[in-house]
Amino acid sequence: MTLTPHPRSPRPPRPRRRRRPLALLSLLLAAVLAMVLGPVPSSSADAGWWTPTARPQPDSDINVTGEPFKGTDDKGRVRGFVDAHDHIMSNEGFGGRLICGKAFSDLGVADALKDCPEHYPDGSLAVFDMITKGGDGKHDPVGWPTFKDWPAHDSLTHQQNYYAWIERAWRGGERVLVNDLVTNGVICSVYFFKDRGCDEMTAIRLEAQKTYDMQAYIDKMYGGPGKGWFRIVTDSAQAREVIKQGKLAVVLGVETSEPFGCKQILDVAQCSKADIDRGLDELYGLGVRSMFLCHKFDNALCGVRFDEGALGTAINVGQFLSTGTFWKTEQCTGPQHDNPIGLAPAPQAQKELPAGVTVPSYAADAQCNARGLTDLGAYAVRGMMKRNMMLEIDHMGVKAAGQAFDILESESYPGVISSHSWMDLGWTERLYKLGGFAAQYMNGSEGFTAEAARTKALRDKYDVGYGYGTDMNGVGGWPGPRGANTPNPVRYPFRTADGGSVVDRQTTGSRTWDLNTDGAAHYGMVPDWIEDIRQVGGQGVVDDLMRGAESYLHTWGATESHRAEVNLASRTTASASTTEWWNPFVDYSPGKAVDGDTGTRWASEWNDDQWVQFDLGSAHTIRRVTLDWEAAYAKSYRIEVSSDGSNWQTAWSTTTGDGGVDTARFAATPARYVRVHGVQRGTQWGYSLHEVGVYGG
Repeated sequence: MTLTPHPRSPRPPRPRRRRRPLALLSLLLAAVLAMVLGPVPSSSADAGWWTPTARPQPDSDINVTGEPFKGTDDKGRVRGFVDAHDHIMSNEGFGGRLICGKAFSDLGVADALKDCPEHYPDGSLAVFDMITKGGDGKHDPVGWPTFKDWPAHDSLTHQQNYYAWIERAWRGGERVLVNDLVTNGVICSVYFFKDRGCDEMTAIRLEAQKTYDMQAYIDKMYGGPGKGWFRIVTDSAQAREVIKQGKLAVVLGVETSEPFGCKQILDVAQCSKADIDRGLDELYGLGVRSMFLCHKFDNALCGVRFDEGALGTAINVGQFLSTGTFWKTEQCTGPQHDNPIGLAPAPQAQKELPAGVTVPSYAADAQCNARGLTDLGAYAVRGMMKRNMMLEIDHMGVKAAGQAFDILESESYPGVISSHSWMDLGWTERLYKLGGFAAQYMNGSEGFTAEAARTKALRDKYDVGYGYGTDMNGVGGWPGPRGANTPNPVRYPFRTADGGSVVDRQTTGSRTWDLNTDGAAHYGMVPDWIEDIRQVGGQGVVDDLMRGAESYLHTWGATESHRAEVNLASRTTASASTTEWWNPFVDYSPGKAVDGDTGTRWASEWNDDQWVQFDLGSAHTIRRVTLDWEAAYAKSYRIEVSSDGSNWQTAWSTTTGDGGVDTARFAATPARYVRVHGVQRGTQWGYSLHEVGVYGG
C-alpha cells in the first residue's frame, strides 16, 4: 500500500500507549507483507480507466502517461500494432527450467523475476546460456531489484514477458498479441535441469491455463472479471470489441514440434487421423485459433525449414535423437529454397549421438528438405480449415509449404499466417493473394525498415498493413543497441504513434533501460523499438504497422466466415478413356475421383492421351476445377468443358504440372460436362486422381 503523511493536527498529541514487542513485530510484518503481496490504490493524479484500482507493490513501473487510444475510425477499422508471434508462457515448457522467471506471480515481482536455482551463484551451470549465447554462461543471477545482467537483448534464457512489460507495450499502441504456446519434448529430455515431464501436449495445456490465470491476475487489479486490459479472445468480432474499448486482444496459438503426438520414428508416423481430430478439437476448445504443424524437427505431418550454422547442426542432432533420422535434402524444384542447412560443428550436441553415428554431409546444390507435407499433414491442414483455424506457414520447408498453399488455394482459404520471417519470402504474394497476413521478425530498426521497404509495393497492391513477431522468450535474439552516439537516436520522452501518450525510459526496480544503449531487452521495450523504427525508416513504416491489427483481424474474420463450396461433380456420373486393370482387388474406376474419399482414386492405363469426364446432370456456370493427384500426375493437361458431351472447348491448360493439388481458375463458363484431358504424363505410369472438384464460385 502507498503511505501518505497526514497533515498535522492542531490538537495536543494523545499519550502514547506502549505496545508489546511481539505485537509490534506482528504489525510490522503484516505491513511488509501487505506491501509485497497486496494491491495498493493508484495515484489519483494518474487515475483513469487504464489505471488499475490496485496494483501489487512493489512492482515494475510502466513509464507511459496518457490515455490509451480506443475506438475505430469512420470505416469501422481498428488501429494499432499486432505482435503475431510471442511466447508469454514458455517458461512453463521445455521441462520448466529452460526459461527462468515468470510472467506473473501471486507472490509478487521478486518471485516472478528471479533466476533458475541452478544459475546461482554466478551462472556457472547456465548450460543453455552457453549453448545459445556462447562463452561460459556466467552472469549475475539476481533479477529483482537490480537486474544487472538480465533481461538483455542477447540473454535468451531469462523472462522477457513480465506482465507489466506487456502492459507498457499495450500502452504504447499494441492492440493484438498472439501468444504461441510452445515447447519441445527433445530439448526437454536432453536438458540437464527440469522439474516436470516432457510431454508436449501436457505443456501446451499448462501454458494455456497459465495465460487464463494471468488474465484473471490482471482483472483482479482492475476490480474483477472482465475489467482488465489483457483480454483473451476466441473470434475476430470479440477482438474488435476489445480493441474498440482500447484494450489488448490476446490470441492463442501453438508452436511445437510434435503436436498431438505426431512424431515420426524411422519415417513411421506415431499418430493417426483420429489423433489429429482429437488434438485439433482439444486445442480449439482451449481457445487456440492458429498453429504450426511442424517446428524444428521433421514430424509425421511435414518437413521443416532448416536452421543454419551450429544451431542447425544441434537441431539436426536433436531430430536424430527423437526420430532416428537426420534431415534429408534434395534439389529444389522452384525458385524458393530452405535455409542453408547447418554444417558448422556443435560439439556439445554431437556428444549426444550414439557411438559411430555422425551428422551427414549435404550436397551444396541440394537446398530443400526432401520431406514435404505428408498425407497426415494434408489431413491436418484440411482439419484446420474445417475448424476455421489459421495455419502458420513459417517453419515448414518450402516443399511442405508449397503443398499446403496448393490445398489452401484449392478452396480459396484465406487463413494463412507468416508471423516471424521464417517463410521463404518468395511466397509473400501468394500469401497476400489468398488473403493471408505477414509479419516480420523483430529485427534491428535498420534491417526491419529495409525489409519493410522491399515489400511495401506488395502491401500497397493488396491494401494490407504490416506486423511484427517479437518471438520474446523464443530463444531467438533481439535488436541490440545502436549506440548513444547514433545521429538519430530515440529521444526520451517521446509520443506514441497515435500521439496520445508519452513514453519515458522504462524502470523496473533499480534498473532503467534505454533502447539506445541496451537494445530490446524485454517486452516493455517494444514502444521504444517502434520509435527507433520511426527514426530510422520514417513515419510511413509506422503507419503500415498501425494498420497491422486491422489486417490481421481481416484475415481472421475471412477465415471464420469461409465455407467450403459445393463440389458440383460430387458423386456424379463419371467415365474415362481407360481404367487401370492390373490389380483385380482394387477399384480404380472413374467414379472414385468424385466419391469424396481421398483414400480412393481413378487410374488410367499407362499411356499419354487419356481422359476422365463428369456429367454434372445439368448446365452450371463453372469457374474453378481442383485436382488432387496421386503420385502418377500429368505434366501437360487441359480442362475441357462441353454443353452436350460431344463438342468440347478448352477452358484451361498447363504444360508445367507438378502433381499434388492443382487449382485451375478460368472465366465463368456454362457447361454440363467437364473433362480432365491428360496430354503428357509426369511419370512412367498413367494418370491417377484422388479427387476432382468442380465449382461455380
